[in-house]
Amino acid sequence: MHRLALLTVLVLIGCVPPIQERPQPHFIDLTHIEDSIAIDMRYAGENNFVGERIDGYRAPRCLLTDNAASALAQVQRELMIAGFSLIVHDCYRPQRAVDHFAQWALDLSDERTKSQFYPNIPKSRLFALGYIAEQSSHSRGSTVDVTIIEHHSNGRWALIDMGTDYDFFDPASHTETDLITSAQQQNRLLLHDAMTRGGFENFPKEWWHYTFRNEPYPHDYWDVLIR
Repeated sequence: MHRLALLTVLVLIGCVPPIQERPQPHFIDLTHIEDSIAIDMRYAGENNFVGERIDGYRAPRCLLTDNAASALAQVQRELMIAGFSLIVHDCYRPQRAVDHFAQWALDLSDERTKSQFYPNIPKSRLFALGYIAEQSSHSRGSTVDVTIIEHHSNGRWALIDMGTDYDFFDPASHTETDLITSAQQQNRLLLHDAMTRGGFENFPKEWWHYTFRNEPYPHDYWDVLIR
């Protein structure tokens, strides 16, 4: 009997379990949990290190797993008491976006954004130095790129000084670098302490990058479009 036909018969009589489709992850929009958190999704536009909208970002939405979103909301409530607010730049990231980053990194002729995002690092070294990778914890849905804004007396909000901009590929972006001022270090510590208390863990090379410790999909890298 043909192998495929035999397998079909075995499945029908219960000798071989049927092939299961991979279940889809459950992500929620952060604004449905806590709408006071500011949203500036860089990869849904052109203000990022690639210089164009990234594959997979059809809308500027912050999608996260339920637990990560709820934990981030609790961090926000704590900071709001002191006159601060979170602002997120990236949340769940489709795998195709990570692939887009990798393709960009391999194109050494494209250095349109070098002066803004990696002035001191050769583009050819971005993979080796860990700034670009073939997989990202963002694709698991419980990682967020986040910083803090402060409420001023004039009624406006403004970013607090973290020493570097978001997505600045440089040793100065390492969370515990000594290349920034003591005031900037204190600002990073403010974010770090609040996020740690909320159940998140920092990636030491990026002061803005935090992953929820009890993430529900620790081994899954998803490619669901952000719509």
